[in-house]
Amino acid sequence: MDPFLQVGREEPVIMVYVKIHKNFTAEIFTRYALLFVLIFSGCSRTESVQGDEYLIRVQESVLMVLDFQREFEITKSAYSYNDIEQNASVNSDAKKQLLNQMVEELIIIERSKELNITVTDSELEETVRKIKGDYPKSEFENILLEYAISYNMWEKRLRTRLLIEKVIAEDLKNNIRITPNDLSIYYREHVKNGSDGKLNNDMTTEAVVKNLRNLKAEEAYKAWFEGLQKKYKIEINHKQWGKILSS
Repeated sequence: MDPFLQVGREEPVIMVYVKIHKNFTAEIFTRYALLFVLIFSGCSRTESVQGDEYLIRVQESVLMVLDFQREFEITKSAYSYNDIEQNASVNSDAKKQLLNQMVEELIIIERSKELNITVTDSELEETVRKIKGDYPKSEFENILLEYAISYNMWEKRLRTRLLIEKVIAEDLKNNIRITPNDLSIYYREHVKNGSDGKLNNDMTTEAVVKNLRNLKAEEAYKAWFEGLQKKYKIEINHKQWGKILSS
């Protein structure tokens, strides 16, 4: 595939695809939701470019320059200081990767509007309850304080991640067909044989179908996303993006 996404008719922006975890399960998502949302919820006091201008626009969904800067401050914590602050190439690549991830997120958000998919307050509250249940008392709040993230900001980003999960499930996973031949191959390749040479039936058919659907969804994601990306008008504010890359 061409590594460039055409923005308008002339100016390209590099586009990559977010790798999906093998398991599209609520359990996996819940377990890592706090860390995942922290990565995309940072606050920054740096305002080297005009923060009240848009950076990305996908149809009606917009990411402002200052929002991107806040996201990047947390993203930098995944790198060593010498790499991200002293190596211009690493710094630039990290910014491009974040830009691509934000474009991808906005595209899926637009798809949620077409499908009339939302996250209810009760769904959000249940996920928050599960996440907090994985942490000792007060540790959850201490982590938010450590990253200087308000609870409202964290909760807002969590709702977005849940929305993306629901879109992927509804528009991709649920449309994947599992055939008897798929089941046969999966059992042969993934289910261990017992001591008598027969298949170990500890894994239920339901669990096998779930695993197969996750695997097939992972394989189908790129094509699915390419289809979405062609549907929407994607605009990058190249003037502000140039300032971000050079800062």
